[in-house]
Amino acid sequence: MRATHVTRVLGAFGLLLLLSSPFTLFLSSGSVGLALGKAVLGTAMISAYVATHRQELGRAGSRRTGRFLASTVLTMLAVLGALVALNVLAFRKNQRWDLTRERIFSLAPQTLETLAGLKERVHVLALIPPTHPAYGDLEELFRRYHEAAPQVFDAAFVDPRREPALAAKYQLKDGQSLVVVSRGEGESAPHTLLPVPAELELTNALLQLGAAGAQKVYFLEGHGEWPLETPQGAQGPGDGLSEFRRQLVREGYRPEPLNLLGRQEVPRDAGLLIIAGAKEDYTAPEVAALRTYLGEGGRLLYFTDVGSVDGLGLFLADYGVQVDEGVAADSQFNAGNPFVLVSNFFGKHVITRPLQERAFNVQLPTARSLTLFREGFLPGVTVEPVLLSSPYAWVETRPQEDATPSDGEKMGQLTLVAAASRDTRSAEHKRFDEARLVVMGDSELLLDPNWGHEANRNLAMNALGWASHQVKKVTWRPADRETSTLELSAGQMRTLRFVSTDLLPLSLLGVGLAVWLSRRNR
Repeated sequence: MRATHVTRVLGAFGLLLLLSSPFTLFLSSGSVGLALGKAVLGTAMISAYVATHRQELGRAGSRRTGRFLASTVLTMLAVLGALVALNVLAFRKNQRWDLTRERIFSLAPQTLETLAGLKERVHVLALIPPTHPAYGDLEELFRRYHEAAPQVFDAAFVDPRREPALAAKYQLKDGQSLVVVSRGEGESAPHTLLPVPAELELTNALLQLGAAGAQKVYFLEGHGEWPLETPQGAQGPGDGLSEFRRQLVREGYRPEPLNLLGRQEVPRDAGLLIIAGAKEDYTAPEVAALRTYLGEGGRLLYFTDVGSVDGLGLFLADYGVQVDEGVAADSQFNAGNPFVLVSNFFGKHVITRPLQERAFNVQLPTARSLTLFREGFLPGVTVEPVLLSSPYAWVETRPQEDATPSDGEKMGQLTLVAAASRDTRSAEHKRFDEARLVVMGDSELLLDPNWGHEANRNLAMNALGWASHQVKKVTWRPADRETSTLELSAGQMRTLRFVSTDLLPLSLLGVGLAVWLSRRNR
């Protein structure tokens, strides 16, 4: 390539650098030094071109070179203008795609449904200094919420060190941070206080504020059921339901223990009862109280365990469900142990629809199977399967001796979770219009060490949402996700933005222009 061709390419590059320097200053990095450096380098390249093409430039007004130079300049201006227009359009539209496996940059369906259901405007005030390590993540989280519901959600940041009155109002000490979530306007607006929240905590705060009143969820006790809190002195984390209890509180429920001994009926303020792994028989008066409760339109979640005997067989039979003896086993769909079932075989019930849509697997450690009756239950009862095993399952009656199917054992696809309902609008002391019962063959999925399994957690909470007639709570909840993010400083972000939106496109454009000029001058 001759020297004149080289300087012609340098001139084209120089013109690109010079014309794009305002873009660098105002839209790309905002760096005065970078913009000035591009302008100076571009001017030097153009000067080199002018010095080696004086004669051509002198004849530019009437000859082919002039037309070529003019068309080159116009082409570069048009391409650069198109590039700027595309960047401005992309900035205004701000379309994003979350390509991470855990969808860590997307709001969960439950969050979107909660925002869509807000009736009043929600204000979030973050009393957090800009130097706080979670400031950037929280700002990004609030941005997503606002973009999903700009009419009803807004957020603001206040440095508590600069606003001592606010810090005193919320009793903040030096170094402490707080997020205030309020519904409606005015000083008397309902509000809740959070530490620096993730999506899960913020969404649950919105649910609590949106609830007309928290429903009481009673956990029956006195028969060896799992306790709401891990007992003091327990050897491991698997002895309680503290995580389950915490989830209930987050979603606006009020979990409390209840012993039916000596009671004639279930308290009238009960929104729902939970029996979690009872190991001893309920007395006849207690069973009678449970029958009356469901007969009046009560709601009950029943979780059993392998080997448990609680005396509720006839009570469950009234609603078309029998708990099989033995333990459910599966030779193919398991977690390495035939008694730890893994299933993605769902019924048509609404409880598991969010799980089915996301193709999640439910894992049940040592579950009992259920038999659903076709007749013999109370009039008006409807019962259907919610979760089933694979067709390769069986009921093992001697789990300590054998782990293979034997003659006489129930084989084939087993029901693991079932739901029953009954119209109770004509009941004398009606609580609700419909009684609802969910029976699960495994209570261990509620225990603290198993609660982190997303499918199990959503299965249990969706069952509770369906039983308590709260359709919005039959959904997919924000995960307790461990995000793998790269923390970048403001300077690093400016450099990244400059390279991706300025330097790289400009380099590609310049290379293309150089190739075009070289071929045109052959």
